[in-house]
Amino acid sequence: MRREVTLASISHRPPYGCHTLEAFLKETDRWLRRAKNMGAEIVAFPEIYPQIAAPDHYAAAEPHDGGTLPAIQALCKELDLYVIWPRFESRPSGLYNTAILIGRDGEVIGRYDKMFPTLGEMEKGVRPGTSCPRFETDFGRVSMAICFDLNFIEIRDELRADPPDVLFFCSLYRGGVQLQEWAIDLGCHVMSAIGTELGRLVDPGGQVLKLSTYETLLAARVNTNKRQLHMDFNWHKMDDMLARYGSKLTFEYYTPEARFVIGYQGTDRDVDEILAEFDLLPIQEYWARVRRTRAEKLTQAS
Repeated sequence: MRREVTLASISHRPPYGCHTLEAFLKETDRWLRRAKNMGAEIVAFPEIYPQIAAPDHYAAAEPHDGGTLPAIQALCKELDLYVIWPRFESRPSGLYNTAILIGRDGEVIGRYDKMFPTLGEMEKGVRPGTSCPRFETDFGRVSMAICFDLNFIEIRDELRADPPDVLFFCSLYRGGVQLQEWAIDLGCHVMSAIGTELGRLVDPGGQVLKLSTYETLLAARVNTNKRQLHMDFNWHKMDDMLARYGSKLTFEYYTPEARFVIGYQGTDRDVDEILAEFDLLPIQEYWARVRRTRAEKLTQAS
């Protein structure tokens, strides 16, 4: 069931004093405990986080079942946290730039392999990923994208028909307005964890909700039980919906883009059930309807 959740991300490079594994893990432990004390339920780290400070990122790649991973798994279990842990890792099939989703029980839920490594990465032997999975959590579904991925529409094309509730962007560059573009296209929250300042949280309508500056740790509570719709055929039903569900419903309007986002505050209803009840069209279904109608008209004209 999609619900309210406190998301968190770390946006910085590990301090120079973290050149030993022991010091690095101690620093990571500190950030995770601070995030937990701020109410976080999931924490994302920047791209290749254990290797950022290494003189040779590629030589510092970790084995797929070792390196820093067991320590982070133990912290997830102790603190009852989901963690997204990105790193270079070596597997029998090759070298990958990957983001690992670890569950509250310390078990690995799944991996996302960077689908579009840079030319430099591929020349160094990094193998591209082939898909962008959606992973189930107890607050909704999450997906990950990594750095250079943000430039490629193919990933959004894969996700668009069935978007995640939150997309985490783990990176060494900021992403900027591209994050807003992804959020409004997919209609989901986008949260960045980057290797510098200005990590950001973007809502499903493309609005920046929060920025991290010198604070490094960005934590914010959001409602994942939301859907983006086009105003056509939908917005005039607001009063009928409010008469039924009252203040549990939220409406956020993005007039320049002719879209709005409906949210439901509570765990007794999924917003998709409410859309079906009032015969509302989620935005991707609306685009599909337009394409079908256009194809029919073109056929008629010929």
